[in-house]
Amino acid sequence: MTTEQRRNLHTFGDYVRKILDPTYILSYMAPWFRDDEVQHIQAEKNNKGPMEAASLFLQFLLELQEEGWFRAFLDALNQAGYSGLYEAIESWDFQKIEKLEEYRSLLRRLRPEFKTTINPKDILPEISECLISQECEEIMQVCSNKGLMAGAEKMVECLLRSDKENWPKTLKLALEKEESKFSELWMVENGAKGVEMKDLEDDETKTFDVQIFYKEEPENQNLSQNSHPSSEAPHIYSPVKPRNYQLELALPAQKGKNTIICAPTGCGKTFVSLLICEHHLKKFPQGQKGKVVFFAVQLPVYEQQKSVFSQHFERLGYKVAGISGATSDNVSVEQIVENNDIIILTPQILVNSLKNGTVPSLSVFTLMIFDECHNTSKHHPYNMIMFNYLDQKLGGSSDSLPQVVGLTASVGVGDARNTAEATEYLCQLCACLDTSVVATVKDNLEELEEMVYKPQKSDLPVSLGPQVSEEVRKAERGLERPALNCMFSLKNTHFPLMAVVFRKVKSPTANRFKSVISQLMLETEGLAKSIFEELGAISLENLFQIQNRKFGTQKYEQWIIAVQKVCMLFQMPDKDEESRICQALFLYTSHLRKYNDALIISEHARVKDALDYLKDFFTNVRAAGFDEIEQDLTRRFEEGKVALKKWIEENPTLSFLKPGILTGRGKTSQNTGMTLLAQKCVLDTFRTNGDNKILIATSVADEGIDIAQCNLVILYEYVGNVIKMIQTRGRGRARGSKCFLLTSNDDVIEKEKINIYKEKMMNDSIVNVQTWDEAAFKEKIHQIQIHEKFIRDNQGKAMPVPDKKNKKLLCRKCKAFACYTADIRVVEECHFTVIGDAFRERFVSKLHPRPKNFGSFEKKAKIFCARPNCSHDWGIHVRYRAFEIPVIKIESFVVEDVETGVQMLYARWRDFHFEKIPFDAAEMSRCAQDLSLQGMGDLE
Repeated sequence: MTTEQRRNLHTFGDYVRKILDPTYILSYMAPWFRDDEVQHIQAEKNNKGPMEAASLFLQFLLELQEEGWFRAFLDALNQAGYSGLYEAIESWDFQKIEKLEEYRSLLRRLRPEFKTTINPKDILPEISECLISQECEEIMQVCSNKGLMAGAEKMVECLLRSDKENWPKTLKLALEKEESKFSELWMVENGAKGVEMKDLEDDETKTFDVQIFYKEEPENQNLSQNSHPSSEAPHIYSPVKPRNYQLELALPAQKGKNTIICAPTGCGKTFVSLLICEHHLKKFPQGQKGKVVFFAVQLPVYEQQKSVFSQHFERLGYKVAGISGATSDNVSVEQIVENNDIIILTPQILVNSLKNGTVPSLSVFTLMIFDECHNTSKHHPYNMIMFNYLDQKLGGSSDSLPQVVGLTASVGVGDARNTAEATEYLCQLCACLDTSVVATVKDNLEELEEMVYKPQKSDLPVSLGPQVSEEVRKAERGLERPALNCMFSLKNTHFPLMAVVFRKVKSPTANRFKSVISQLMLETEGLAKSIFEELGAISLENLFQIQNRKFGTQKYEQWIIAVQKVCMLFQMPDKDEESRICQALFLYTSHLRKYNDALIISEHARVKDALDYLKDFFTNVRAAGFDEIEQDLTRRFEEGKVALKKWIEENPTLSFLKPGILTGRGKTSQNTGMTLLAQKCVLDTFRTNGDNKILIATSVADEGIDIAQCNLVILYEYVGNVIKMIQTRGRGRARGSKCFLLTSNDDVIEKEKINIYKEKMMNDSIVNVQTWDEAAFKEKIHQIQIHEKFIRDNQGKAMPVPDKKNKKLLCRKCKAFACYTADIRVVEECHFTVIGDAFRERFVSKLHPRPKNFGSFEKKAKIFCARPNCSHDWGIHVRYRAFEIPVIKIESFVVEDVETGVQMLYARWRDFHFEKIPFDAAEMSRCAQDLSLQGMGDLE
C-alpha cells in the first residue's frame, strides 16, 4: 500500500465510520487482526454502537504494516456487500455517497412517521438489495422479538448506513407498491429540500418567522458543510447587523463607483460584497432587473461563496446559480445566465463563453465582483475578462458596461523597489479593473482592529534538526491544550508532512540517509559519464555550467534538468545507437532527479517519507519496461535500502500529533492532488475534532479557503511575495495568535524582511492614491488603458507564422519514431490526436487508473511507447463523440525537422508553431471506412 492510499483512507475515514458495520466483515479480515482486537471491536459495537466500532476498526486497520492488507480490506467490503463503499474507496471518489446525504437527512426527519406507518416485513423483500444480507436477517429478528415498530426503527438505522446510490428510489417504489401513505412524504425528486420548503410553508401559516442569514463571522464560512455524512440537522440563521467598518468599505461601490476593496483577511469582505450586491439589485426601478456575476478562482472558494449567496439571497426572492469547470459540461451557461439574478462563476467559464458567443457580451451583467482581484494581471482569466470589458469601453460601444468591484486582502506591489513604483503598480491594477476608488477602512479603524486580530510575527533561524527555539518549545507545550489549533505551511510539496519543530528529537551523529543516497548519486553520475567517455564526447560537467551544485539542492535540480534536455537532443549517425544512448541517459538523469527529490524530502519531512517516495518510484519502474540499466539501478537502490532500514527504525517519529493534511487539487509529478471532497473533510475535521489540533497545508491554504481560526501559524521554509505573506499571516485570526517563520536559511529571513518593507510601501501607495483628485486619477487610469490596448492590439498582429514543413515526433526516452505533424489533428483547440492506423501500432494501451469524463472526452486508457523496455508515457486514449482516439502530450516527444534533422523540445503545444489542422469527423469516418475495406481485402 502506498503512503497516499493510507493517507486517503485516513482522510475519508468519516465515510467509513458512518456506513460500515465492521462486525459484518470481520470474518473476511480475520487473518489480519489478532483475536483480542476482533473481540474488542465486537464489544465496542455491543456497548457503543456500529459507528464507534468502525472507528476502532479503522484504528487497527491503519496500524497494519503487512503487505496486502489494503487489498484484503477492499475485497472484504465487496464480499460483504458494501459495493458502494468499495467503489468509492477504490477510486477515491465519494460523490455518489455524498449525494445520499440529503435523503438521509430527510429520513431522519421523517423517522417518527416511518415507525408508525410502515410494516417492515412488507417492504423488506423490495428493498433487500439496498441492505447487507445480515441487516435483513436482523430486521426480521427484531420484528419477531420486539414488534413491527422496533423493526421499522431497525430498518431506518440500516437505510441511514446504506451505501447503495439507488436506495432512495428503491424505497419509493416499494412504498408505492404497498400503497403506503408514507410514500406521499418520501419525495425522492426534491429530497430534503422539498420537505424543508413544505415545513416552512406550514410554519408560515402558524406565523412562525424563519429567516436565513449570513453568519456573524462573514468570511469564516463553513466550507466543509455537508462535506461528509452528518447526523446534525441543518442550521437556521437569523439576520446580522453589518459593522460600521463594513458599511464604510461598501459605501463607494453602493454609490455606483468601480471600486477595489482592500481589507484584512477575516474582516468579512464577502459580507461586504453581499451588502453591495443587495443594494445594487434593489436600486432598479419597477420593470428593470440587475444581474450580478461573482468570480472565484479556486473551486473550494467557488463552492463556499455559492452557498453564502444562496443562503442570503434566495430568502429575498432572488435566483442564485453557479457554474464551475466541474459542472459546466452538464449545464447550459446561456440558460443559467439568462434565468438567474446572481451567478457564481469560476472565471474561465466566462472567458470561454465570451469566446464562443454563448454569452454575447459583458453588457448582460450589471455588476461584476472579482474575489482575490489582485490576480488581475497578465493572462489570468480575470484579466482576459477585463480585456473584453476594456475593448468594449475603448471601442466606442453604445452598450452599457457592468459596474466592477474587486475584493482583496493585499493589492501587492509587483517588482516595485520604492513607494513611487508601488503607486504605479497600483494604478496599473486599477486600470486593469477600470476602478477609480481604492476603499480601505479609515473612519472605523478602531472597530476593525477590535474584530480582526493581527498576529505577532517572528522570524526564527533554526537548525532543522534538534535545535528548536524556546518560542517553538512553548508552542509545543501549548499543543496539549485542546483549544489550540495550528496551521503549518510547507514550501516543499512532495510530501507535506510534519517536521520536527514541535518536538525535540535526539540529534543523529551522522545523516545516514544522505550518505547512502549521495553515494547512489555519485555511482549513477559515474555511469552516465562513462557513456560520454566511451563516445569521446563532451563531458557531463560541461553540458551546463552551474557552480557549487550540491546533492539535495534546487541548484542540482536545475542542473540535472538542463543535462536531461541536452541528452534528449543527442544525435548520432547510427540511429539505433542513438536510441540506446538516449534511453540510457534518460534513465540515469531520471533516477538522479528522484534521488535529489528524496534528499530534499528528507530535509523537510521524515526520512521514512523520502524512502517511501523512492520505493513508489522503483515500483513504477518495475511496472514499465525494466531493462538492464533499470535493473542495475534498482539493485543498487535495494542494497542501500537495506542499509537504511535499521537506522530509520531507530529514529523517533511524530505520529502522536496526528495532523490533518491539506494539499491542492492540481496534479504534479509527485502527487495526484486532493479532491474537493477530501479538502472539505480535512477542513471539517480540523474545525470540529478536538484531537486534530494541527493542519499541515501547502500554498492552497493561502487564498480564499475558509479555515478555522488558528492560534499558531508556522511557515516552514515558506516565503512568497508580499501578497502571500499577508494572506498566510491572516490565518492566525484568534486573539493572541502568533505567526512563526522557521528556516535555516538567512536568505529566507531576508526575503521576508523585504516583504515587510514592501507591505509598508503598499500601504503608502494606497494612501497616496486616495489623496489624489478623483478626476485626475480617472484620467491617469484612462491613459494607461489606452496604452495597454495599443500594445495588446499590436501583439495580436504579430502572431507567429505556422511552420508548414513536415516534422517528426520521436519518443523523448528512446527516440522511436511516433508520427509526422501532418498526421496530427487539433480537437477543440487544445487537444491533439493522431490519425492513421500506423500510429496505433507504435503505442500500447493500459487501462487508466482513474478513468473519468472531462468535457466531451471519456478518459479510458493510458498510452505508452510500444518499443520493448521503453514504455514511456505518451498520453491517454479517450472516447470523443463516436470515435476512439489517442490524445498525445508534446512533453513526451522530441520534434525533429525532416529536412534539416534539427531536434527541438517543447513543454507546451502553444509553443510549437506548426500547421495545426482541425479535427474533422468526416475525415475520421473515411479513415475508419478505408481501414474496414482494407481488412475485407486482407480476408479475400
